[in-house]
Amino acid sequence: MDDKKIHKVEDFGDAPDFEPHDDEIPAVIPKDDEEDDDEDIEVHFDEASAQVEAVEGDYSADQIQILEGLEAVRLRPGMYIGSTSERGLHHLVYEVVDNSIDEALAGFCTDINVTIEEDNSITVSDNGRGIPVDMHESGKPAVEVVLTVLHAGGKFGDGGYKVSGGLHGVGVSVVNALSKSMEVEVRRDGKIYRITFSRGETVTPLEVIGSAQDTGTKVHFLPDDEIFTVKEFNFDTLKHRLRELAFLNSGITITLTDKRPGGEERTFHFDGGIKSFVEHLNRKKEKINPKPIYFNGRRDDAVVEVAMQYTDSYREDIFSYVNNINTEEGGMHLIGFRTALTKVANEFAKRHNLLKNNDSTLSGEDVREGLTAVISVKLHNPQFEGQTKTKLGNVEIRSLVSAVVNESLSEFFEENPAITKQILEKAVMAARAREAARKARELTRRKNALEISSLPGKLADCSVKDPDKAEIYIVEGDSAGGSAKQGRDRRFQAILPLRGKILNVEKARLDKIFANAEIRTMITAFGTGISEDFDLSKRRYGKIIIMTDADVDGAHIRTLLLTFFYRYMKPLVEHGHVFIAQPPLYQIRKGKNHWYTYSDEELAKKLDEVGRDGATVQRYKGLGEMNPEQLWETTMDPSTRTMLRVEVNDAVEADELFTILMGDEVAPRRQFIEENALLVKNLDI
Repeated sequence: MDDKKIHKVEDFGDAPDFEPHDDEIPAVIPKDDEEDDDEDIEVHFDEASAQVEAVEGDYSADQIQILEGLEAVRLRPGMYIGSTSERGLHHLVYEVVDNSIDEALAGFCTDINVTIEEDNSITVSDNGRGIPVDMHESGKPAVEVVLTVLHAGGKFGDGGYKVSGGLHGVGVSVVNALSKSMEVEVRRDGKIYRITFSRGETVTPLEVIGSAQDTGTKVHFLPDDEIFTVKEFNFDTLKHRLRELAFLNSGITITLTDKRPGGEERTFHFDGGIKSFVEHLNRKKEKINPKPIYFNGRRDDAVVEVAMQYTDSYREDIFSYVNNINTEEGGMHLIGFRTALTKVANEFAKRHNLLKNNDSTLSGEDVREGLTAVISVKLHNPQFEGQTKTKLGNVEIRSLVSAVVNESLSEFFEENPAITKQILEKAVMAARAREAARKARELTRRKNALEISSLPGKLADCSVKDPDKAEIYIVEGDSAGGSAKQGRDRRFQAILPLRGKILNVEKARLDKIFANAEIRTMITAFGTGISEDFDLSKRRYGKIIIMTDADVDGAHIRTLLLTFFYRYMKPLVEHGHVFIAQPPLYQIRKGKNHWYTYSDEELAKKLDEVGRDGATVQRYKGLGEMNPEQLWETTMDPSTRTMLRVEVNDAVEADELFTILMGDEVAPRRQFIEENALLVKNLDI
């Protein structure tokens, strides 16, 4: 979870003014559903401002607009690609690549090449069949229809593709609409065809430009700088997704080339498929079963693959996919897997007397401790919950996955009793720790909202009761905590000081986590519970803000907190409730004036405006060096502060990074430090 995954958020406007009996405060919400935009609008949550201003004139047919062609996409791009920032920009590439992957799934493509050109345009080429160029019933060549009409493609009927990720049919036409220019070349029938577009409109009709010995499609597009707030493609972002696609589709070769200055090239090809994927995920972990367990099954047009491997860690990492789409919220395939895994494990444990008299039945959570698994399902007609495709709803897939896991895993357990006993002994230990954690958990629960005494004593709470309007600062140390308590606006800002460094949860079971006083304090203050008990609706604060010193210890504490949030309160991160405060690094004084700067570059620039003669510079290493007024002015005042919102754009990458930084293995951490040492700024020695 590096700085590429964390986006700047600024609160604009004055600090909230409260009238008597009015505890409403402003909140910042994204505009036009674009979560990553830096520019925000302010909305007041009071009854008067909720009224809509009347529009003069009659409401008649004259007010009804029909958006022709791809106009709707350009007017509301966030509805189709999520945002117009970094995430949406890269989504354009994925939509085009997905078409090539669909050709591979159909058995007609083996090589896909993605190139970032010098001008930051993208070229995607494959050796598939080529988009059809014959005349469509609409009177236009089929390739033009596919690229200019929403919901047009070969993925809706039975004749085009049996398995496809782009089932909504808006993919490549949306890319066309949001591109300043697009050129498509099709190689088929011994000829090379070309057609060009600009912002979704055909510029050059389909024409033959040469002869071809092979078949395939090449799409070259330049994203529209009038649409996107981010212009540069990130090589690492594309690399992670393309590698993931190569894992999920064994035998396919995907090459990513960056032609920009200093660019690199990477080729991905994995004959082992998701077995190689699991090996990649666990390459920096200590394994219990040396080789991943792999099995697959088929029913009608549905195919399921499962690869799983146990490590000595205390958490589960399960990634599920449907037609190459990462179903982050799981669904029926994940339910089928979990149910069968728990059943098979308990049957084996009872049969071999691994459970003692005082041991209860193993829960699913116990059996999944230390498990890394990839579940990949490919089927003809997946039913997703919503356009985001994050949860699979096909009920029949649950029984298919369950049957495959029941049969195959039972067979593996019986044929490999030594390894199986190691796995299940770990699960039994997890069950005992779970029982200890259950007792400790009771200490952190608020019995009801009226029992204020159950809140931790060190918490300086705020007066507002609406969680969407409340925020809590997690502050390092009592000294900084004292300044923050004095400098805050107590109406909507709570302060929770922590003493020293919290437990590294990457190396601890749940019972040890609940036994840690600082973590227990946070759990009680937040109100959500953790792990299996987590309930986002019970949160007491809309913003949880990490505020630590700008030194090595502060960075370490921040990383420990982020590890805890990501591993045990992940929905807080996923729903944008976790922030990192940005206190200034320097204060410049000259005469009666003073300024704050947040980087070395900003400091140098400011000294060249104001002049270096007579100016004094103070370097802040600790929050305690600022008095309450300075802390409020620079870091806590919603009208002037700058905060980083923590986001996770790639769950696999985030998991790997936390494993490297916070896990038991020293070698991967040393390698990471060596590879990234030159990128460090503001190192405090």
